[in-house]
Amino acid sequence: MSVQMEIQIIAIVVALACSTLGAFLILRKMAMMADAIGHTILFGIVIAFFITHDLNSPLLIVGAALTGTLTVFLVESINKTKLVSEDSSIGLIFPLLFSIGIILISLYAGDVHLDTDAVLLGEIAFAPFDRFVVNGVDIGPKSLYIMGTILLINIIYVSVFYKELKISTFDPNLAMVLGISPGIMHYSLMTLVSLTSVGAFDAVGAILVVAFMVGPPAAAYILTDDLKRMIFLSGVIGIISAISGYWISHILDVAIAGMMAVMVGIIFLLVFFFAPDKGLISIMRRKKRQKYDFAKISFLMHVINHEGEDDEKEELGIDTIHKHLKWEKGFIKDIINSLNRSNLVYIEDNIVKVTDEGRNLAISNAEEIVNGI
Repeated sequence: MSVQMEIQIIAIVVALACSTLGAFLILRKMAMMADAIGHTILFGIVIAFFITHDLNSPLLIVGAALTGTLTVFLVESINKTKLVSEDSSIGLIFPLLFSIGIILISLYAGDVHLDTDAVLLGEIAFAPFDRFVVNGVDIGPKSLYIMGTILLINIIYVSVFYKELKISTFDPNLAMVLGISPGIMHYSLMTLVSLTSVGAFDAVGAILVVAFMVGPPAAAYILTDDLKRMIFLSGVIGIISAISGYWISHILDVAIAGMMAVMVGIIFLLVFFFAPDKGLISIMRRKKRQKYDFAKISFLMHVINHEGEDDEKEELGIDTIHKHLKWEKGFIKDIINSLNRSNLVYIEDNIVKVTDEGRNLAISNAEEIVNGI
């Protein structure tokens, strides 16, 4: 297998592992917690390294995972006091633990391969060169096996506890009534988020971990209201971001991890603007259509209220009706043309008249509004 292929496979596995859990972070409105955990795990890695003096020790992963859980605990403990908001709590704990980790590296581990550049950006291009050798046989990149194992754990966790995660995410009170502990589900999820972050730490860096954990699920959330479909779309968007980011970085000769994160952002923006139902353009079109629909009903009711009256010629005249509705002439013209094409109004002696079809439509809509109130 070529190095190019290995890099892309590692990125895909990382994207899937992150986006699987990221869907629940988005739904729980804890996206920034992923950023905090992605950085504070440095503190746990440093402490574990001081204990083991071995960068390859599995205790580094344990230390990082525990630090992620500690981050969540400290943030929520401060937030529960009601003295500061949750985002403020994150803003206090995240820099504190991350800065302590950097200071410890600077003071006591300056000659060890634990630098802030690797922490923030990582270098996925080097991941294939750290090989997993068993009995003298090279069986592939070490990071691929680590992230593959974590991805499997995440999939099993979400599959087995899908119902519990779903209920505790949308209705914690109902979860307690049903005998499900929201606290256990919450901290188990955060522990796996920490484990996933540290697993991808050396290969891709914290920034790309956060990008994969937040961007694809956020985009998927705009595309669907179904949780299972959201998780699936998160994975698909993560894969597309990883592959496209790699090849664009190859063409432009820029950092691979950085370009993958950029592609996550670009795909999110495309979804944000062009999603069929919740995209910004669709919302603007829908609001414009609703504005015109409401204007048409209002116009028809105005015509019905003044037809046959002494002021009919003034109130419903083609050249004067805009004064009484206080609408712009161009807008009035568009409304009249649209209603005329739909056979809801017609013009007679320069006066707007309503058809039976238009009358029925206006009355039925008015009744719906009254009943709704």
